[in-house]
Amino acid sequence: MTGERFIPFRKTSIVTMCADEVAAGERESFRAFAELLSSLLHHEFRAQLEALKDTYYPFNPDADTRTMVELGPTERQAAQQRLVDELTALAEDANFERISSDDLGRAFVEESLMKVRLEADFDDFEQVVFYRRGVHTRQEELKHLFGLRRRTIEFTNYGKVLVYVKFKDAAHFNARGKDVDDLPFKPGSTIIKLFQDVPRADLEMLFPNARVRMRLVDKLLIGVPAVVSGVIVVVTKLLASLIPVVLLLGFWLGVHREPVELNQAQLVALGAALTAFGGYLVRQYSKFKNRKIQFMKALSENLYFRNLDNDAGVFMKALSENLYFRNLDNDAGVFHHLLDAAEEEEVKEAVLAYHFLRTAGRPLTAAELDRRIEDWFTGRWDATFDFEVDDGVGKLRRLRLVDDDGQGRLTAVTLDEAKRRLDQIWDDLFAYQAPPRAVGA
Repeated sequence: MTGERFIPFRKTSIVTMCADEVAAGERESFRAFAELLSSLLHHEFRAQLEALKDTYYPFNPDADTRTMVELGPTERQAAQQRLVDELTALAEDANFERISSDDLGRAFVEESLMKVRLEADFDDFEQVVFYRRGVHTRQEELKHLFGLRRRTIEFTNYGKVLVYVKFKDAAHFNARGKDVDDLPFKPGSTIIKLFQDVPRADLEMLFPNARVRMRLVDKLLIGVPAVVSGVIVVVTKLLASLIPVVLLLGFWLGVHREPVELNQAQLVALGAALTAFGGYLVRQYSKFKNRKIQFMKALSENLYFRNLDNDAGVFMKALSENLYFRNLDNDAGVFHHLLDAAEEEEVKEAVLAYHFLRTAGRPLTAAELDRRIEDWFTGRWDATFDFEVDDGVGKLRRLRLVDDDGQGRLTAVTLDEAKRRLDQIWDDLFAYQAPPRAVGA
Protein backbone atom coordinates (compact mmCIF):
# COMPACT_ATOMS: atom_id res chain seq x y z
CA MET A 1 0.00 0.00 0.00
CA THR A 2 1.50 3.33 -1.09
CA GLY A 3 -0.85 5.45 1.02
CA GLU A 4 -1.98 7.22 -2.14
CA ARG A 5 -5.68 7.66 -2.80
CA PHE A 6 -5.19 8.14 -6.54
CA ILE A 7 -6.77 5.36 -8.65
CA PRO A 8 -4.17 4.72 -11.38
CA PHE A 9 -6.67 3.90 -14.16
CA ARG A 10 -8.75 6.10 -16.46
CA LYS A 11 -12.46 6.49 -15.87
CA THR A 12 -13.33 4.68 -19.10
CA SER A 13 -11.03 1.82 -18.09
CA ILE A 14 -12.75 1.48 -14.70
CA VAL A 15 -16.18 1.34 -16.36
CA THR A 16 -14.95 -1.34 -18.78
CA MET A 17 -13.28 -3.36 -16.02
CA CYS A 18 -16.52 -3.41 -14.02
CA ALA A 19 -18.77 -3.99 -17.04
CA ASP A 20 -16.72 -7.03 -18.05
CA GLU A 21 -17.60 -8.66 -14.71
CA VAL A 22 -21.40 -8.38 -15.03
CA ALA A 23 -23.70 -10.57 -17.11
CA ALA A 24 -23.49 -9.94 -20.84
CA GLY A 25 -27.12 -8.78 -20.96
CA GLU A 26 -26.46 -6.08 -18.34
CA ARG A 27 -23.30 -4.56 -19.75
CA GLU A 28 -24.93 -1.90 -21.91
CA SER A 29 -27.29 -1.01 -19.07
CA PHE A 30 -24.33 -0.66 -16.69
CA ARG A 31 -22.50 1.57 -19.18
CA ALA A 32 -25.62 3.73 -19.48
CA PHE A 33 -25.73 4.02 -15.70
CA ALA A 34 -22.06 5.08 -15.61
CA GLU A 35 -22.68 7.66 -18.35
CA LEU A 36 -25.62 9.17 -16.48
CA LEU A 37 -23.62 9.29 -13.25
CA SER A 38 -20.68 10.90 -15.04
CA SER A 39 -22.93 13.55 -16.61
CA LEU A 40 -24.40 14.53 -13.25
CA LEU A 41 -21.01 14.87 -11.58
CA HIS A 42 -19.71 16.80 -14.61
CA HIS A 43 -22.52 19.31 -14.15
CA GLU A 44 -21.61 19.73 -10.48
CA PHE A 45 -17.95 20.33 -11.28
CA ARG A 46 -18.85 22.84 -13.96
CA ALA A 47 -20.58 24.92 -11.29
CA GLN A 48 -17.46 24.57 -9.13
CA LEU A 49 -15.28 25.79 -12.01
CA GLU A 50 -17.38 28.94 -12.40
CA ALA A 51 -17.10 29.62 -8.67
CA LEU A 52 -13.33 29.14 -8.78
CA LYS A 53 -12.96 31.50 -11.73
CA ASP A 54 -14.90 34.17 -9.87
CA THR A 55 -12.78 33.70 -6.76
CA TYR A 56 -9.50 33.81 -8.68
CA TYR A 57 -10.33 36.77 -10.92
CA PRO A 58 -8.94 39.50 -8.59
CA PHE A 59 -5.56 37.70 -8.57
CA ASN A 60 -5.37 36.62 -12.21
CA PRO A 61 -2.32 38.28 -13.85
CA ASP A 62 -3.67 37.51 -17.33
CA ALA A 63 -7.14 38.97 -16.89
CA ASP A 64 -8.17 41.07 -19.91
CA THR A 65 -11.67 42.03 -18.78
CA ARG A 66 -12.80 44.78 -16.46
CA THR A 67 -14.21 44.26 -12.99
CA MET A 68 -17.25 46.08 -11.63
CA VAL A 69 -15.93 46.55 -8.08
CA GLU A 70 -12.37 46.84 -6.81
CA LEU A 71 -11.71 44.87 -3.63
CA GLY A 72 -10.44 46.65 -0.55
CA PRO A 73 -7.62 45.19 1.58
CA THR A 74 -10.00 43.30 3.89
CA GLU A 75 -12.14 41.93 1.05
CA ARG A 76 -9.04 41.01 -0.92
CA GLN A 77 -7.58 39.05 1.99
CA ALA A 78 -10.86 37.19 2.49
CA ALA A 79 -11.00 36.40 -1.24
CA GLN A 80 -7.41 35.12 -1.11
CA GLN A 81 -8.31 32.73 1.70
CA ARG A 82 -11.38 31.50 -0.21
CA LEU A 83 -9.14 30.83 -3.19
CA VAL A 84 -6.75 28.75 -1.10
CA ASP A 85 -9.62 26.84 0.53
CA GLU A 86 -11.30 26.06 -2.80
CA LEU A 87 -8.04 25.14 -4.51
CA THR A 88 -6.97 22.76 -1.73
CA ALA A 89 -10.45 21.22 -1.60
CA LEU A 90 -10.27 20.63 -5.34
CA ALA A 91 -6.83 19.04 -5.00
CA GLU A 92 -8.20 16.76 -2.29
CA ASP A 93 -11.11 15.77 -4.56
CA ALA A 94 -8.56 14.93 -7.27
CA ASN A 95 -6.80 12.68 -4.69
CA PHE A 96 -3.67 14.83 -4.45
CA GLU A 97 -1.64 14.56 -1.24
CA ARG A 98 -0.29 17.57 0.66
CA ILE A 99 3.51 17.88 0.63
CA SER A 100 4.65 18.78 4.11
CA SER A 101 7.06 21.62 4.90
CA ASP A 102 9.55 18.99 6.10
CA ASP A 103 9.50 17.32 2.67
CA LEU A 104 10.05 20.69 0.99
CA GLY A 105 12.95 21.50 3.29
CA ARG A 106 14.48 18.07 2.66
CA ALA A 107 14.56 18.77 -1.08
CA PHE A 108 17.04 21.60 -0.50
CA VAL A 109 19.53 19.33 1.29
CA GLU A 110 19.16 16.18 -0.82
CA GLU A 111 21.36 15.82 -3.87
CA SER A 112 19.58 17.19 -6.92
CA LEU A 113 19.40 15.08 -10.05
CA MET A 114 20.11 18.27 -12.02
CA LYS A 115 23.42 18.83 -10.18
CA VAL A 116 22.34 22.39 -9.44
CA ARG A 117 22.50 23.97 -6.00
CA LEU A 118 19.56 26.25 -5.29
CA GLU A 119 18.48 28.59 -2.53
CA ALA A 120 15.04 30.08 -1.84
CA ASP A 121 14.18 32.71 0.76
CA PHE A 122 11.07 31.39 2.52
CA ASP A 123 10.60 34.78 4.13
CA ASP A 124 9.46 36.07 0.71
CA PHE A 125 6.29 34.00 0.96
CA GLU A 126 3.08 34.80 2.73
CA GLN A 127 1.73 31.32 1.98
CA VAL A 128 3.09 28.20 0.26
CA VAL A 129 1.03 25.12 -0.64
CA PHE A 130 2.42 22.08 -2.50
CA TYR A 131 0.38 19.00 -3.47
CA ARG A 132 1.52 15.88 -5.31
CA ARG A 133 -0.10 12.82 -6.92
CA GLY A 134 1.19 9.64 -8.50
CA VAL A 135 4.24 8.44 -6.54
CA HIS A 136 6.41 5.89 -8.27
CA THR A 137 10.04 4.85 -8.56
CA ARG A 138 12.08 5.72 -11.65
CA GLN A 139 15.53 4.90 -12.92
CA GLU A 140 17.69 7.20 -15.00
CA GLU A 141 21.22 7.04 -16.35
CA LEU A 142 23.36 10.04 -15.36
CA LYS A 143 26.67 11.08 -16.90
CA HIS A 144 29.78 11.73 -14.80
CA LEU A 145 33.32 12.89 -15.50
CA PHE A 146 32.34 14.81 -18.63
CA GLY A 147 30.38 11.85 -19.98
CA LEU A 148 33.17 9.32 -19.57
CA ARG A 149 31.26 7.41 -16.90
CA ARG A 150 27.58 6.59 -16.58
CA ARG A 151 25.67 5.63 -13.47
CA THR A 152 22.08 4.40 -13.12
CA ILE A 153 20.25 5.86 -10.15
CA GLU A 154 16.84 5.10 -8.67
CA PHE A 155 14.69 7.89 -7.28
CA THR A 156 11.15 8.72 -6.14
CA ASN A 157 9.13 10.58 -8.75
CA TYR A 158 5.86 12.54 -8.46
CA GLY A 159 3.53 12.28 -11.44
CA LYS A 160 1.90 15.68 -10.79
CA VAL A 161 2.82 18.53 -8.46
CA LEU A 162 0.55 21.48 -7.72
CA VAL A 163 2.20 24.72 -6.56
CA TYR A 164 0.43 27.65 -4.91
CA VAL A 165 2.55 30.60 -3.76
CA LYS A 166 1.48 33.99 -2.40
CA PHE A 167 4.30 36.55 -2.11
CA LYS A 168 4.37 39.15 0.63
CA ASP A 169 3.47 42.72 -0.24
CA ALA A 170 5.97 45.40 -1.32
CA ALA A 171 6.02 46.95 2.17
CA HIS A 172 7.71 43.83 3.53
CA PHE A 173 10.57 44.03 1.03
CA ASN A 174 10.94 47.79 1.43
CA ALA A 175 11.28 47.29 5.18
CA ARG A 176 14.12 44.84 4.54
CA GLY A 177 15.90 47.36 2.33
CA LYS A 178 15.23 45.51 -0.93
CA ASP A 179 14.46 47.28 -4.19
CA VAL A 180 11.19 45.77 -5.41
CA ASP A 181 12.12 46.60 -9.00
CA ASP A 182 15.10 44.24 -8.76
CA LEU A 183 13.10 41.29 -7.46
CA PRO A 184 12.51 38.38 -9.90
CA PHE A 185 8.82 38.36 -8.92
CA LYS A 186 6.04 40.85 -8.26
CA PRO A 187 5.42 41.48 -4.54
CA GLY A 188 1.89 40.56 -3.50
CA SER A 189 1.38 38.35 -6.56
CA THR A 190 -0.15 34.88 -6.55
CA ILE A 191 1.35 32.00 -8.53
CA ILE A 192 -0.51 28.78 -9.32
CA LYS A 193 1.25 26.14 -11.41
CA LEU A 194 0.96 22.45 -12.21
CA PHE A 195 4.04 20.36 -13.05
CA GLN A 196 4.50 16.84 -14.35
CA ASP A 197 7.15 14.22 -13.53
CA VAL A 198 9.02 15.91 -10.69
CA PRO A 199 11.76 14.00 -8.82
CA ARG A 200 11.22 14.39 -5.08
CA ALA A 201 14.80 15.59 -4.63
CA ASP A 202 14.20 18.41 -7.13
CA LEU A 203 11.12 19.98 -5.55
CA GLU A 204 13.18 23.07 -4.71
CA MET A 205 13.33 23.91 -8.42
CA LEU A 206 9.60 24.65 -8.37
CA PHE A 207 9.98 27.64 -6.06
CA PRO A 208 9.53 30.80 -8.13
CA ASN A 209 12.24 32.68 -6.21
CA ALA A 210 14.85 29.89 -6.41
CA ARG A 211 18.36 31.22 -7.04
CA VAL A 212 21.25 29.26 -8.51
CA ARG A 213 24.31 28.90 -6.30
CA MET A 214 27.65 27.46 -7.33
CA ARG A 215 28.58 24.13 -5.78
CA LEU A 216 32.11 23.66 -4.44
CA VAL A 217 33.04 21.42 -7.37
CA ASP A 218 31.84 24.09 -9.83
CA LYS A 219 33.86 26.76 -8.04
CA LEU A 220 36.94 24.53 -8.20
CA LEU A 221 36.38 23.78 -11.89
CA ILE A 222 36.43 27.50 -12.56
CA GLY A 223 38.80 28.72 -9.86
CA VAL A 224 41.72 26.28 -10.16
CA PRO A 225 42.25 26.71 -13.94
CA ALA A 226 41.77 30.47 -13.49
CA VAL A 227 44.49 30.68 -10.83
CA VAL A 228 46.92 28.54 -12.83
CA SER A 229 46.38 30.46 -16.07
CA GLY A 230 46.50 33.75 -14.14
CA VAL A 231 49.92 32.92 -12.70
CA ILE A 232 51.18 32.03 -16.18
CA VAL A 233 49.88 35.32 -17.63
CA VAL A 234 51.44 37.38 -14.84
CA VAL A 235 54.81 35.62 -15.04
CA THR A 236 55.14 35.46 -18.83
CA LYS A 237 53.53 38.72 -19.91
CA LEU A 238 53.01 41.16 -17.08
CA LEU A 239 55.92 40.68 -14.66
CA ALA A 240 58.73 41.52 -17.11
CA SER A 241 56.92 44.65 -18.31
CA LEU A 242 56.28 45.83 -14.76
CA ILE A 243 59.95 45.70 -13.63
CA PRO A 244 60.87 49.14 -15.13
CA VAL A 245 57.71 50.61 -13.61
CA VAL A 246 58.56 49.19 -10.19
CA LEU A 247 62.12 50.61 -10.43
CA LEU A 248 60.75 54.01 -11.44
CA LEU A 249 58.38 54.03 -8.46
CA GLY A 250 61.26 53.02 -6.22
CA PHE A 251 63.32 55.96 -7.52
CA TRP A 252 60.45 58.39 -6.84
CA LEU A 253 60.03 57.02 -3.36
CA GLY A 254 63.76 57.17 -2.60
CA VAL A 255 64.20 53.43 -2.38
CA HIS A 256 66.13 53.15 -5.67
CA ARG A 257 68.94 55.73 -6.18
CA GLU A 258 69.67 55.38 -9.87
CA PRO A 259 67.25 57.26 -12.17
CA VAL A 260 65.04 55.20 -14.46
CA GLU A 261 63.62 56.25 -17.81
CA LEU A 262 60.83 54.48 -19.70
CA ASN A 263 61.31 54.44 -23.44
CA GLN A 264 58.61 53.96 -26.05
CA ALA A 265 59.30 50.23 -26.48
CA GLN A 266 58.87 49.61 -22.76
CA LEU A 267 55.60 51.58 -22.71
CA VAL A 268 54.30 49.60 -25.68
CA ALA A 269 55.28 46.35 -23.98
CA LEU A 270 53.59 47.46 -20.76
CA GLY A 271 50.42 48.39 -22.63
CA ALA A 272 50.38 45.04 -24.40
CA ALA A 273 50.88 43.21 -21.09
CA LEU A 274 48.10 45.13 -19.39
CA THR A 275 45.84 44.46 -22.36
CA ALA A 276 46.60 40.74 -22.17
CA PHE A 277 45.94 40.71 -18.43
CA GLY A 278 42.69 42.63 -18.87
CA GLY A 279 41.59 40.19 -21.56
CA TYR A 280 42.37 37.33 -19.20
CA LEU A 281 40.15 38.85 -16.48
CA VAL A 282 37.31 39.36 -18.97
CA ARG A 283 37.59 35.75 -20.14
CA GLN A 284 37.46 34.40 -16.58
CA TYR A 285 34.45 36.53 -15.74
CA SER A 286 32.74 35.35 -18.95
CA LYS A 287 33.41 31.71 -18.02
CA PHE A 288 31.82 32.30 -14.62
CA LYS A 289 28.76 33.97 -16.15
CA ASN A 290 28.40 31.31 -18.85
CA ARG A 291 28.49 28.48 -16.33
CA LYS A 292 25.83 30.24 -14.26
CA ILE A 293 23.70 30.72 -17.38
CA GLN A 294 24.07 27.01 -18.10
CA PHE A 295 22.58 26.27 -14.71
CA MET A 296 19.81 28.81 -15.30
CA LYS A 297 18.94 27.10 -18.57
CA ALA A 298 18.28 23.84 -16.75
CA LEU A 299 16.22 25.64 -14.13
CA SER A 300 14.22 27.86 -16.45
CA GLU A 301 13.35 25.52 -19.32
CA ASN A 302 9.65 24.61 -19.02
CA LEU A 303 9.41 26.11 -15.53
CA TYR A 304 8.69 29.72 -14.59
CA PHE A 305 10.03 31.43 -17.72
CA ARG A 306 7.08 31.35 -20.09
CA ASN A 307 7.26 31.75 -23.84
CA LEU A 308 5.65 35.20 -23.97
CA ASP A 309 8.16 38.04 -23.75
CA ASN A 310 10.62 36.85 -21.14
CA ASP A 311 14.38 36.47 -20.99
CA ALA A 312 14.44 32.68 -21.15
CA GLY A 313 15.01 32.82 -24.91
CA VAL A 314 18.60 33.91 -24.37
CA PHE A 315 19.27 30.65 -22.59
CA MET A 316 18.73 28.71 -25.85
CA LYS A 317 18.14 24.98 -25.34
CA ALA A 318 18.15 23.17 -22.01
CA LEU A 319 21.60 22.31 -20.76
CA SER A 320 20.72 18.91 -19.45
CA GLU A 321 19.18 15.90 -21.12
CA ASN A 322 18.05 14.90 -17.63
CA LEU A 323 15.33 17.56 -17.43
CA TYR A 324 12.60 15.37 -16.01
CA PHE A 325 9.73 17.67 -15.34
CA ARG A 326 7.75 20.24 -17.27
CA ASN A 327 5.15 22.88 -16.66
CA LEU A 328 1.68 21.59 -17.52
CA ASP A 329 -0.33 24.73 -16.85
CA ASN A 330 -0.40 28.09 -15.12
CA ASP A 331 -2.85 30.28 -13.21
CA ALA A 332 -6.51 29.77 -14.17
CA GLY A 333 -5.58 26.95 -16.55
CA VAL A 334 -4.61 24.85 -13.53
CA PHE A 335 -8.27 24.82 -12.44
CA HIS A 336 -9.29 23.02 -15.63
CA HIS A 337 -6.63 20.36 -15.10
CA LEU A 338 -7.60 19.86 -11.46
CA LEU A 339 -11.34 19.86 -12.11
CA ASP A 340 -10.96 17.26 -14.84
CA ALA A 341 -8.80 15.12 -12.53
CA ALA A 342 -11.21 15.56 -9.60
CA GLU A 343 -14.21 14.68 -11.77
CA GLU A 344 -12.48 11.52 -12.99
CA GLU A 345 -11.66 10.44 -9.43
CA GLU A 346 -15.19 11.13 -8.18
CA VAL A 347 -16.77 9.10 -10.99
CA LYS A 348 -14.32 6.21 -10.53
CA GLU A 349 -14.99 6.06 -6.78
CA ALA A 350 -18.78 6.11 -7.22
CA VAL A 351 -18.80 3.52 -10.03
CA LEU A 352 -16.56 1.13 -8.08
CA ALA A 353 -18.55 1.50 -4.88
CA TYR A 354 -21.86 0.88 -6.68
CA HIS A 355 -20.56 -2.06 -8.71
CA PHE A 356 -19.10 -3.91 -5.73
CA LEU A 357 -22.17 -3.30 -3.57
CA ARG A 358 -24.48 -4.47 -6.35
CA THR A 359 -22.52 -7.65 -7.05
CA ALA A 360 -21.68 -8.52 -3.42
CA GLY A 361 -24.68 -10.82 -2.94
CA ARG A 362 -25.29 -9.45 0.58
CA PRO A 363 -25.18 -6.10 2.40
CA LEU A 364 -21.66 -4.82 3.13
CA THR A 365 -20.23 -2.43 5.68
CA ALA A 366 -18.03 0.40 4.40
CA ALA A 367 -14.95 -1.40 5.76
CA GLU A 368 -15.86 -4.62 3.92
CA LEU A 369 -16.51 -2.70 0.70
CA ASP A 370 -13.17 -0.91 1.04
CA ARG A 371 -11.29 -4.18 1.55
CA ARG A 372 -13.02 -5.92 -1.39
CA ILE A 373 -12.17 -3.13 -3.84
CA GLU A 374 -8.54 -2.84 -2.73
CA ASP A 375 -8.04 -6.63 -2.80
CA TRP A 376 -9.57 -6.79 -6.27
CA PHE A 377 -7.14 -4.23 -7.64
CA THR A 378 -4.19 -5.88 -5.91
CA GLY A 379 -4.99 -9.40 -7.07
CA ARG A 380 -6.48 -8.71 -10.49
CA TRP A 381 -4.68 -5.58 -11.67
CA ASP A 382 -1.46 -5.50 -9.58
CA ALA A 383 -2.32 -2.01 -8.31
CA THR A 384 -2.29 -0.84 -4.69
CA PHE A 385 -3.87 2.35 -3.36
CA ASP A 386 -6.01 3.55 -0.48
CA PHE A 387 -9.57 3.55 -1.84
CA GLU A 388 -11.62 6.51 -0.59
CA VAL A 389 -14.60 4.42 0.48
CA ASP A 390 -16.20 7.25 2.45
CA ASP A 391 -16.17 9.49 -0.64
CA GLY A 392 -17.55 6.74 -2.85
CA VAL A 393 -20.33 5.76 -0.45
CA GLY A 394 -21.06 9.41 0.32
CA LYS A 395 -21.81 10.12 -3.33
CA LEU A 396 -24.06 7.06 -3.57
CA ARG A 397 -25.97 8.16 -0.47
CA ARG A 398 -26.38 11.67 -1.81
CA LEU A 399 -27.71 10.36 -5.12
CA ARG A 400 -29.94 7.80 -3.32
CA LEU A 401 -28.27 4.83 -5.03
CA VAL A 402 -27.83 2.76 -1.84
CA ASP A 403 -30.04 1.64 1.02
CA ASP A 404 -28.80 1.48 4.62
CA ASP A 405 -30.22 -1.05 7.08
CA GLY A 406 -29.54 1.32 9.98
CA GLN A 407 -26.62 -0.74 11.27
CA GLY A 408 -24.02 0.40 8.75
CA ARG A 409 -24.68 -2.30 6.14
CA LEU A 410 -25.25 -1.04 2.61
CA THR A 411 -27.15 -2.45 -0.36
CA ALA A 412 -27.11 -0.97 -3.86
CA VAL A 413 -30.44 -0.35 -5.58
CA THR A 414 -31.07 -2.29 -8.79
CA LEU A 415 -29.51 -1.09 -12.01
CA ASP A 416 -32.85 -0.01 -13.51
CA GLU A 417 -33.82 1.83 -10.31
CA ALA A 418 -30.41 3.53 -10.19
CA LYS A 419 -30.82 4.84 -13.73
CA ARG A 420 -34.38 5.99 -12.98
CA ARG A 421 -33.25 7.96 -9.92
CA LEU A 422 -30.31 9.52 -11.73
CA ASP A 423 -32.56 10.48 -14.63
CA GLN A 424 -34.99 12.11 -12.20
CA ILE A 425 -32.18 14.13 -10.59
CA TRP A 426 -31.03 15.23 -14.04
CA ASP A 427 -34.54 16.33 -15.03
CA ASP A 428 -34.93 18.29 -11.80
CA LEU A 429 -31.74 20.23 -12.55
CA PHE A 430 -33.41 21.92 -15.49
CA ALA A 431 -37.02 21.95 -14.31
CA TYR A 432 -39.06 24.45 -16.26
CA GLN A 433 -42.74 25.11 -15.81
CA ALA A 434 -44.40 26.76 -18.76
CA PRO A 435 -46.79 29.62 -17.94
CA PRO A 436 -50.49 28.74 -18.22
CA ARG A 437 -51.98 29.36 -21.60
CA ALA A 438 -54.69 31.99 -21.90
CA VAL A 439 -58.23 30.75 -22.25
CA GLY A 440 -59.20 30.47 -25.89
CA ALA A 441 -55.61 30.70 -27.10
